[in-house]
This record gives sequence, structure tokens and C-alpha cells, in this order.
Amino acid sequence: MHQLFSQVLGQRDLSRAGDLFSLEDTEIEACLSQALDQIKAISCLQDYLTNDNDQAVVEICITRITTAIRETGSIEQHSTALVGLWESCLEHNLTPQGENTEDTPHTKIASDITSCILQNYSCPSVMVLAVPVAVRFLQSGNRELSRNMSSYLSLAAIAKADLLAEHTEAMTLSVLGGNHMLLRVLPSVYPRQPDTIHCHLGNLTAMMSQLESPEQQHLIRLIQIVAEQHPLMLSPQVPTLVSYLEDQSLTEALLGALVDVSQASPSSLVSFLPTLRIVGQQCPALLGHVAKIHGAVGIISETHACSVLVYLVSCLGSMEHSFHHTLLLEIRALTDRYPTLLGGCGKDIYRMSNSFTAIARLLGRRLEESTAMHCRVDEACPPSPRASLPGGGGGVRGSEQRLQVKIQAFEQKMGEERGEEGEVGEDSPAPQRRYSLSQAVREERREMRFNRSKSLGLHAGRSRSVNSDTGEDGDGSEPGPDDVFSNTSVNSQNQEAPPVERKPKGDGSMPFTAALDRAVKEAEEGQSTEEEEEEEEHEDADRLFIHLRDNMETIREFCRDMVHQIPIPEQCAMEASNRGCVAKLSFSCPLKGHYCLYAKSCFNMTSRQPHLWIHIMLLHLQSKSSVALCSKDECVQRLATLWEKTQLKGAHSFPMAMTQNTTPHRKDLDSLQIQLEEVRFFDLFGYSEEEEGWLCFMCNNPEKATVVNQEGQPLIEGKLKEKQVRWKFIKRWKTRYFTLAGNQLLFRRGKSKDELDDIPIELSKVQSVKVVAKKRRDRGLPRAFEIFTDSKTYVLKAQDEKHAEEWLQCINVAVAQARERENREATTYL
Repeated sequence: MHQLFSQVLGQRDLSRAGDLFSLEDTEIEACLSQALDQIKAISCLQDYLTNDNDQAVVEICITRITTAIRETGSIEQHSTALVGLWESCLEHNLTPQGENTEDTPHTKIASDITSCILQNYSCPSVMVLAVPVAVRFLQSGNRELSRNMSSYLSLAAIAKADLLAEHTEAMTLSVLGGNHMLLRVLPSVYPRQPDTIHCHLGNLTAMMSQLESPEQQHLIRLIQIVAEQHPLMLSPQVPTLVSYLEDQSLTEALLGALVDVSQASPSSLVSFLPTLRIVGQQCPALLGHVAKIHGAVGIISETHACSVLVYLVSCLGSMEHSFHHTLLLEIRALTDRYPTLLGGCGKDIYRMSNSFTAIARLLGRRLEESTAMHCRVDEACPPSPRASLPGGGGGVRGSEQRLQVKIQAFEQKMGEERGEEGEVGEDSPAPQRRYSLSQAVREERREMRFNRSKSLGLHAGRSRSVNSDTGEDGDGSEPGPDDVFSNTSVNSQNQEAPPVERKPKGDGSMPFTAALDRAVKEAEEGQSTEEEEEEEEHEDADRLFIHLRDNMETIREFCRDMVHQIPIPEQCAMEASNRGCVAKLSFSCPLKGHYCLYAKSCFNMTSRQPHLWIHIMLLHLQSKSSVALCSKDECVQRLATLWEKTQLKGAHSFPMAMTQNTTPHRKDLDSLQIQLEEVRFFDLFGYSEEEEGWLCFMCNNPEKATVVNQEGQPLIEGKLKEKQVRWKFIKRWKTRYFTLAGNQLLFRRGKSKDELDDIPIELSKVQSVKVVAKKRRDRGLPRAFEIFTDSKTYVLKAQDEKHAEEWLQCINVAVAQARERENREATTYL
């Protein structure tokens, strides 16, 4: 061992300990392991906990040793001695006792060594020794050490997950004990130890609401892996997972996992279909996942299939085009599995029209006919072939056969006509309903109009043919599926088609030919798609006006209560981010008093709920207006422009979205209040009943303005603990005396206000002041807050939560005042 190390450690000579840093790293590299062994012996002495001199010597020597190891890269050479000293700390108390919150001597040793090992996390030989010891530290009772070990194990999981697999049980128990940072490790070890995690899956999923957003994503990732590899293990957790669908940040990922579960255990999701339908309505972009779950449940039995089919068909006729393919696949799978649901004519319906709305109407009507048919069969009527109604027995089979002949004749006739017009070659097959990707847009639209009219004639012929076959009187019969289709999809002018002459039973060719001629004529005359789109837009505009007009009193009553809880932003702009569009909101004080905090500036915040803010702003505008607003009003058009910037694929238009719910849900308003609390809005603003608006702190409390603005007088002062950062990962608390006065936050080097000043924090350079996130507070930072400046972040902790709130409000007010003073000076200068 080097002579100086021998003297300092052998004689506990604190006066020479500082000289160790004058030595070159290469001089002491060979003796570092011996020094670590001697430090281990000193730290195990009985009087070490009370001997301040020995503690100081050990701390200085460890700092010198870890520095030399880092600089020389000799971690592998000294890893055995280093991990041995690290492990010896587990034999001593690592948890602060009583009111003392300072780290114990052995905790300080463990922290320094942890930092050294963390810097070399990717070294395999060190990991083999360190990982088992790090896992034991998880149960040491010291939260800060547990967090540091979690950081190391997370890095080790990236480099060598196999080493962690055998410790899966201990790590899972640590997560359940509150060490949520370790959740990021579980997805890496799950493929190697699935059964261990399966035993705790219920408790893991139950803790979702206790986690911060990054930790939730790690748990979501674990759930997704389980759903992909062992979906049946998640079947008991379905109720818990469904309950989390209300959180929009989790909805998409959880629905994806539930899709996998539904394929393996569809019965576990039967009772939750109503909830999933609500989710699909609130989040149209996720309707594909909801449809797949419904499709899986429908396979269970014909009863379930019928119920599911009704829902899927209703979606087909009302949702955006991008979801139609998925919906049709699920509908097709159910009708193929249970052909009796549509009476065996499902394929004919699919190829009769290019309009998804028309298909939805026909499927819906066919489902009604099928249900009615089953009811009539159950009534046990006398078996008479001539007395059976349409949809039952052999009469239907005969009519279906005749319909097939008519369909073939229709296709042949269309092929001949198109061949005469030169649209297809002599050897071309009969025209199909499918789109041709090689056609131009204009030709494609013409084809769609032609096919819609073709469907009209075909359905009209089918309806009249069936009526004539069954001997019913057409004058008193109800309109068939063809009537509904013709009135909605083709005859958009709401003009009744001319009646077709009826023929005696057995001669179905004439009504079919007449309907077909009428369909071809309408196809040639046509109607442009652009006109239909304009009509839809006009209906949307009317929808918004009618909705606001019919709910004016409800909106006024809602806004009377809402404005006391949620401020209305003065300005709103949309900005793209990595996680989607966000709203940039600005609030100001309308009074603009002498000491106003926002006379020349605004309070700015960013929100990831732009749709909710736009809805609130629309309701506020309506509450201030004596007449109903409409889409042509300038203020509404500005909100619609903002809405379009936030649009996701498949989302509703502005009028459609604004009319879905009259007012936002209570939970949505609560989420906005929580966000305003997080950015400390209520420290700086308060609602004034007298002014009927949100005023800044100074304008709301003019009697306090003179006290706050007294030069040289401290606004608040006292002891706070500052988090000291050593190297990259290890953090410790140090008590200091702080004074908030003027434009500065002053703090002393020690606990007394008489000690020398350190460099003050200029309040004008403070970017934000935030309380530590709730989940972090639960992990041991209940009274902590953070001050962010241009160059540094300060983490401070007060004596209790009451004192922390006082400091937070005073600092926020002082920061806002410093900015306003700076703005006024700049304005005066200009």
C-alpha cells in the first residue's frame, strides 16, 4: 500500500487525508484494493458510528479511490474489493432514526460506491458480482438507496438481462413495495421468468393509478408482452384493465392488449361490451380495436353474434371511411360463421352497392327480417307453404333462387351495354363492383354513381318479385330495404320515384325491367359527389346552431359555476409536439392595477387537452351571447380553425364534436384543475366575485402589495434543505438558510443566517417553480419543490407541507413581480 494511504488509514490522520489528491492516479492504482479492505475493517468497528474523525477519513479516502478507479479504468481489477465493501454496508443500519433525516455513515459509503459502479454498469465481470448485492439493497429500507439500485438494475437489464432473471421475485416484491422505478426492468426479465410475474400480475395491474406517466408506460409494456405471449393470464385482470380505459393516455395501449385477450378468452369480455362501445364513441380513432373485440365475442354463440352484428352494422353506417374495412371484416367473419343471421344472402348484399351506408341499411333490415322470422317460427303457426310470410320456409328459398337468376341477367345486360359503349373490350369479363385503381378520379366517381343506381333497380326488382311471389297486396305493405335505400342514397331531392306497374304472380320480369331502366336513367343523369359533400357540411353547420339554441339555458348554468373553477384563456394557439398537438394558453389580469403582476405580460402554460379547452371556450362565448351562435360567426370560425389543427385521422369534425356532449364531464374539469395546480396558477390568480373574473395576486390583495414591495424587507425566510448532486446519480440533502427579498433568493452556506452568502438566485432568470410530482412526493419527497433557472435546477425541501406551500406561493409571486418589473423597464427604455 502507498505510504500516504498507510498513514492516513492506519493512524486515521485526517490532517493528511487531503494530500491524497496530490498523488497521481497511476501511483496508487496498484494499492486501491488493499485500501478498500482496510476501509471495510474501519467501518465495521463498534465506535465508527460515533467517531466523526474516522467517518471523515473514510469518506475522503473512498472519494479518492473511486476517482482513481474512474480515471484509470481499473474497475475490473478492483471490483472484488469494491463490491465487498459495498456488501458490508448491508450488515449495518441504513435507515435514518427518529427525527434525524441525515444519511447514516454506512449509507454514505454505499452511495459513493453505488455511483462508481453505476458508471461502469456495462462491464460484465462487475455485473456478475454487483447485481446480487444490488438486489439485496432493494430491501434495505432506505428509499434513496433503493432508487439508486433501481437505476443500476435498469441499466444492467439493457446490457445483460439474463443476470437479473433469477432475481425476478425480489424485484417484483420491491415494485409492489413502492419502488416503482424498477418497473422498467420487468418487461426485460418476463420472457425468462414468466411464471414468477404471473403470480403477482393482479397486484401489478391494480397499482396503475398510483404510477407516474413514465412508470405507467413500463407497466403497459409488461401487460402488452403478457397479452402477446400468455393472453389467458390476463383474463382475470380484464375488469381492472377496462376500468383504466377512462385515462386517455392509456386507452389505445390497453385496448390493444384486450384485443389479444379477446382472441384467447372472449367470454371474459362479454359483460364489458357496453363500456367498450362508450370508449369507441368517445375515441373514434380506436373503433377498430373495439370492433375486433366485438367480433371475437360474437364467435362464442349465435346469440352473441346477433347482438354484436347489430352494433357493428350501426357503426358501418355512421363512422369514417377509414374504419369500414375493419368493420366489414368482422361482420363478414360473423356471417360466415353463422350464415342464418342473414338468411344466406350476405354475399349478395355485399356486392350490390359501393355505398357503405347502403350496405349498413340493408344489413340492418335483413337482421330485422331474420329476427322477425325466428319469432314467427317460434309461434308454431300451422305449416302452410302458401300462408307463409316473406322470409320463411321454401317461399324464401324460391325467391332467393329467382333473385340470383335476376342478378346474373342484370350483370350480363350491363356487360353488353358497356361493351356497346366501348368502355370494355370484347373479351372483357362482366363488370365487377370492385374499384379499379387504374381509373381516373372522374371515372371512379361515375362508376360509384352508376352502381348505386344499379343497386336501386336490383333491390326494387327483388322487393316486388318477392311480394308478387307471396301474393301480398302492395298498396298496404310496408316499405322494403330498397325503399329505404332509394330514399336516402339515390333520391337525395326527396322526390318519390314513379310507381312501377304491378304484374300478376309468376311474372316478375316486367317490374324488374322497369326498375332497372329507371336505375340506368338516373345513373346517366347522375348527381355530383361535391354537391352531397356540401349538403353534409351544411347539415353540420345547422347541427351546431340547433344544438346551441336548444341548450342555451343549460350552457349558461354550467358556465356560471365553471368560471369559478376554470379560468378562460385570453389567447390560445396550437403547437405540434412529439406526443401530438398541444394548446399554448395565455392568461392575464383584466384589472391592470398599479402593482399588477401581469400588466405588461401574460401567464403562459401548455396543455395536452386542446379539445377540452376549445369546448370550454365555445361554451363561454355562448354564455355571453343572447342568441345562439352558428358556424358562420367569426369567433366560432376561429375556434374551428384551432380544432382543425388538432385533428387526428378519423376524428369528428368541429360541429360534430361540439354537439356530442352539451357540457364537459366532471372528471374532465377536474383534470384541468389539477393541471392548473401543477403549474401553480392558483398561487398567482384568484377569482374575484366583485370583478367577476380572475385577478392576479396583487390586484386581489392590494393590502399586501405594499408589504411585498418594500425594498430590502424579506418576503419570507427560513431553513430549507437543498438536494446536493454528487456525480451523476447520487443525491444528498443539505440544510441551508434562505431569504427571499427583492429580486433575489439568497441562501447561506450553512444552517445559520450569519454565515457567508452563496451565489444568489436571480428571480428574473427563473423559468418556472414547480412542486415535485405527486408520485415522487409519495416516494419520500412530500415537502419538496423545484426551481428551474437558465443554467441549473434547485430541489428544495421545507419542514412540512404547509411551509412548502408558503414558500411556493411567495417565490411564484416574487418571480412574476420580477418579470413584470423587467418588462416595464424595457417598455420605458423603448
